[in-house]
Amino acid sequence: MQPLTNASLTAALRSATSEQLDQLEPLTGKLRRPLTDDQCDEIARTVLAGTPGLVTGIAVWVAMVSSDVNNSISGSAQFTGTTVQAREIHGGIHVRVESPALPTPRQLLPIPSHFTGRSEELCRLDRMADPAGPVLVVVTGPAGVGKTALGSYWLRGLAAEYPDGQLYADLRGHAPEGPTDPTEVLGGFLRAFGVSPVPSELAEQAALWRSLTARRRLILMLDNAVSAAQVRPLRPGSDGGVVLVTSRLRLTGLALDGADFLPLGLLAPEAGTELLRSRIGTGRIEAEPDSARQVVDRCGGLPLALCVAAARLAARPAQAISVTAAALGRDTDRLGTLRIGDEDAVQGALDASRRLLSPAARRLYGLLGRLPFAEFGRELATAVGGSAAEADDALEELTEVHLLEETGRERLKFHDLVRLHARGTDPGGVDAVRRAVDWYLAVATAAETLISPNHRSMARSYAEQLPRPVPFGDEPGALAWLDAEQFQLMTALRTAAEADWHPTVWQLADAMWPLFLRLRPYALWIEAHERGLAAARAAADPAAEARMLTSGAAGLRNAGRLVEAAEWYRQALALAERSGDPRSGSQARNGLGQLARLAGRPAEAVGHFEQAVALREGIGHDRGAAVFRISLAEARLALDEHPEAVRLLELARAQLLAVPDRYEAARALALLGRANGTVDPELAERHLRAAIDEFRACGSRHWEARCHELLGELAGSTGDPAEQRARYEHALELYRAVRAPDVDRLTERLVELSARRVSD
Repeated sequence: MQPLTNASLTAALRSATSEQLDQLEPLTGKLRRPLTDDQCDEIARTVLAGTPGLVTGIAVWVAMVSSDVNNSISGSAQFTGTTVQAREIHGGIHVRVESPALPTPRQLLPIPSHFTGRSEELCRLDRMADPAGPVLVVVTGPAGVGKTALGSYWLRGLAAEYPDGQLYADLRGHAPEGPTDPTEVLGGFLRAFGVSPVPSELAEQAALWRSLTARRRLILMLDNAVSAAQVRPLRPGSDGGVVLVTSRLRLTGLALDGADFLPLGLLAPEAGTELLRSRIGTGRIEAEPDSARQVVDRCGGLPLALCVAAARLAARPAQAISVTAAALGRDTDRLGTLRIGDEDAVQGALDASRRLLSPAARRLYGLLGRLPFAEFGRELATAVGGSAAEADDALEELTEVHLLEETGRERLKFHDLVRLHARGTDPGGVDAVRRAVDWYLAVATAAETLISPNHRSMARSYAEQLPRPVPFGDEPGALAWLDAEQFQLMTALRTAAEADWHPTVWQLADAMWPLFLRLRPYALWIEAHERGLAAARAAADPAAEARMLTSGAAGLRNAGRLVEAAEWYRQALALAERSGDPRSGSQARNGLGQLARLAGRPAEAVGHFEQAVALREGIGHDRGAAVFRISLAEARLALDEHPEAVRLLELARAQLLAVPDRYEAARALALLGRANGTVDPELAERHLRAAIDEFRACGSRHWEARCHELLGELAGSTGDPAEQRARYEHALELYRAVRAPDVDRLTERLVELSARRVSD
């Protein structure tokens, strides 16, 4: 018998009768009729790659149907294995080829006993599953977030719908020795279905794999993939299968293959507690609920960290949970605590992710890990890392492998454990921190220059000059940036204070003045100036000390801490008199006048304000004199000297519009509305409505609220209680937004209005 070849088998298939094809079906399965040329070629390739028994059986069939077969045996020829000689055969012939039966592959990983808290993600996966067509799902997320556990749990729930096999392969995308070659994976899949020998070339393997799976309903899980190119050859040829891929990378290239993507986030605290409960029992959780909560919080919702912490606790049943909570609370040893035996579970997972990075991305990873900020913008990362192009590429890598998380508005953040890991990988952290703090100082100063150019008079000093592109282009943008970055700015200030960078501390407090004045975050205002005052004194800088005293006292006064404010103003006045600084002296006098007015001593306030105006006029500072005239006008109003108050306010507004200083000019307009309320209510209302528009344009929510309150007072005086109440409620909403102490006062007014309405 001639050797079986692709050509001989294809020719036999093409020429076979229906009866002859019926004899072939016990070996190949049901064949659709008529056979096309492509189908003949496909069957030939499949057979030749099959088991020896299958190949031999088909060879016998070919010998039966081929008219040109004419083999002879003579002499001392010897044969091994199964041998058939056929020339003339009468009657039926039956060929039975025995080969070992292989079980249907069932390779999915076991479902983790601690799996919990992913109901929303499971519902999303169910919506992605389409029983009528092929399904390709990519689950992405950071190391240790539970991608494999989620995939295994979901696929096992589908197993009954896919009876032809469930296969699993670890593509080892993050292994030190490199990812798995697709030929290795395909070889394993083909052997699982009895194919032997397996072709050595990837293209042949992939073609055979598609042919073998063309009519099968399969589940395929490809774990830890590193690229779309690694995944594509492994996809089966069936229209009714599910392929689930997990990766720390986004694998966006698989979108071209019709993939659905599921980014997997951190566990919610409740789910984390449930995971802990499943490992150590309800009794221990209920005995130490606060410590259990601390363990969950300090693992940051990362399932791998929670599992390791739970295993540590389960191995020490007599040990208090508080011991593990305390160990996790020490940043210097938190990653070491998350160890199982000799295995650094979390550390190892993060090390594997870091290995995927380029040298530039590794360097930036270490530098950013040293920063004291919980989150930061791309501009800051660029300032820390060097050139913009290099930083952009490095940040893209870090987000691609989920070592950095994008939080929106071009902002990035580390998971707490990832940040600790990054912090331990670069020794140049101190310089990075200084560059970051200087960046915040420079950009805040640029915002101050746009919003309050007349306040921008103090020096700035930087450790090194770096290009600092400003992330805003106008005054509203600058104020919005200060608002969005206020907590990062305070973190920068605290970091500078802890490092004894004294000039940087008070300069940051000074640069944040527009934020404090317009948006009134009182707690930050006071803390910044307390730290700034200490730094100015440590630096022996009297000008800086005076600025911190007067600006800080304004924060104390507005927050209702009047006794402390008075002490700061008195210290500022004494310092100004000792150093001969009329500018600081006038600022202190203005502050003392404000306190006297608030205490119900308007005549005393007038004396302070008049001295403040005179000091400013004496040094030719017309803007400062105009601002203090506004304060003087308020005191005159308290003394019912309305015509003089109106004159002062009109003069001050004209001077401030000429500077221009839109914010202070709007204050003068608002107080003009108040001053005219008793003599010309219509004019007063026009002034207040116009002032609201001006304050809104300046971003001053506090004074916008104050104008609504003044409109409410005006409505009350003209006999419109419904309008009065509406204005007060609107003002109260704005006061609450800036956490102003005016909230309590205005709430009482509203209660009084309600009581009056009931009594009427």
